[in-house]
Amino acid sequence: MKITFFNSKVYDQQFFQSENSHYGHQLNFMEVPLNEHTAVLGKGGEAVCVFVNDTVNAQVLQQLAAAGVKLIALRCAGFNNVDLQTAAKLGIKVVRVPAYSPYAVAEHTLALILTLNRKTHRAYNRVREGNFALHGLVGFDLHGRTAGLIGLGKIGLVTARILKGLGCRVLAYDIRESEEARAAGIEFTSLENLYRQSDIVSLHCPLTPQTFHLINEASIAKMKDGVMLINTSRGAIIDTKAVIDGLKTEKIKYLGLDVYEEEGDLFFEDLSDKVIKDDVFMRLLSFNNVLITGHQAFFTTDALESIAHITLQNITDFEQGKALENEVLPDK
Repeated sequence: MKITFFNSKVYDQQFFQSENSHYGHQLNFMEVPLNEHTAVLGKGGEAVCVFVNDTVNAQVLQQLAAAGVKLIALRCAGFNNVDLQTAAKLGIKVVRVPAYSPYAVAEHTLALILTLNRKTHRAYNRVREGNFALHGLVGFDLHGRTAGLIGLGKIGLVTARILKGLGCRVLAYDIRESEEARAAGIEFTSLENLYRQSDIVSLHCPLTPQTFHLINEASIAKMKDGVMLINTSRGAIIDTKAVIDGLKTEKIKYLGLDVYEEEGDLFFEDLSDKVIKDDVFMRLLSFNNVLITGHQAFFTTDALESIAHITLQNITDFEQGKALENEVLPDK
C-alpha cells in the first residue's frame, strides 16, 4: 500500500524504513504538515500517516476522501486533532498507536521532576562557568512527599510505580479505578482531594472536551502553596495564562512541560535563528523555575521502534481486511 507521511523527520524515515522491510509498503515521506493547503499531496495513496500537530479537521478529511484516502494512521496515541465524526461519515478509518512505550514518557516525567527539584540544569551551567556555589540550588527529598497523578492509564501507572519506588505516597484520579493500581499501593481519590494533598501534580490524561483546561485558575487555587506541576500529556489540558498567574503568585513553585497548547507553530522545528512571536510561551521561558522540553518524552529508540511497528501493522491489517485492533471510533 502507498502511504503518505506528513510532518516526517529524519528519525521517522529511519525507523519506518527499517521496520517496513517486514511489510513492503510504499512509503512517501513529506516534510510539510497536513492541513487544508497540503491535503492534496495525499492523492494516489489509500493511507496517510500523521502526527500530533497535523490538522485532520472536516475540510482536510473531505479533501483526503476526494483524493481516494481510506485510512488515517496516527503514529501517536492522541487523536484530538482528528474530526472522528466527519471521518466516519466519509468512510475513512482512523487507527492509532495506543501504547508505544509507557516507560519512555514516565521516565521523562521523572526527569522533569528531578531536574526541577535538584536544579541540575542550572548546576550544569554554573560548573561550566567555574561557579561551584550552591546558593539557589536547594531541593527537597522526594521520599515521603505526595504525588498526585491525573490519569492512570498505562503511562500514569508506570509513573506511579516509579514514584512509589522513590518512597512517595501516590494519589490518583481516573474515570476508571483499576485493581492493579490499588494492588500497587496507589490511592484513588477525588480531584479536589488530590489537589489539596499533592506536593507534585502530574498530568497523564488524554485531551478531550472534558479535560480541556482542566488545570485552570479554580483548580490551581485548590492546590498546595508551592506545588510542582508536570505535564507530559497534552498542552491544552493546562490553561497557560492561569499557570503563569500561579507562577507569579508563587502558588506554583515548579513547572515542567513537555507539551504546550500552542506548540504546533513551535515544536519539532529549529527556530534558533528566528524570532519567536508567541508572547505567552516567551513569558513562560522568563521564569527560572520553569523547565520546558519540546515534546520529546516519547523520544527513545524503544518507543520509535514500537511506533513504526504498530503503525505499519495497523495499516497492513486494514489492507488485508482484518479487524482493526487500534481503531478510533467517534463517541456515539
